[in-house]
Amino acid sequence: MTTRLIDDGLFDGADPPRLVGARCSGCGTVVFPRQDSCPKCSDGTMSAHPLPVRGRVWSWTLQAFPPKPPYRPPADGYRPYHVGYVDLGDVLVEARLEMSRPEVRIGLPVRLTTVPAYQDEDGTDVLTFAFRPDVRSGEQR
Repeated sequence: MTTRLIDDGLFDGADPPRLVGARCSGCGTVVFPRQDSCPKCSDGTMSAHPLPVRGRVWSWTLQAFPPKPPYRPPADGYRPYHVGYVDLGDVLVEARLEMSRPEVRIGLPVRLTTVPAYQDEDGTDVLTFAFRPDVRSGEQR
């Protein structure tokens, strides 16, 4: 089975991939996804900044209806999923949360993963980023 990442600009090219944001040289503000100017001071140069692979759920909700385009539902139809903000220290990242309802809670330690977003016409699985419970943190999954 062939796979590809949904947007190479979101990742650092390592295996497994890490998310890459940007850090301002002037004030140190970190953003994700990357952008060309600092939203805080607009004075510094923004440079690539790899983000931690572990964080904590800051807030979450259930995505109970299909998102607007360019979202593509899976071949077997839309199924609700959890989304949330993950606190990675310097930045909050909005992401899919790959876990069941009983598992998800504010403060839950999570780890970066990739999950299928959709399948291209040629059968390639297109992967996006998500977070799952971090079993290495000492908490049970």
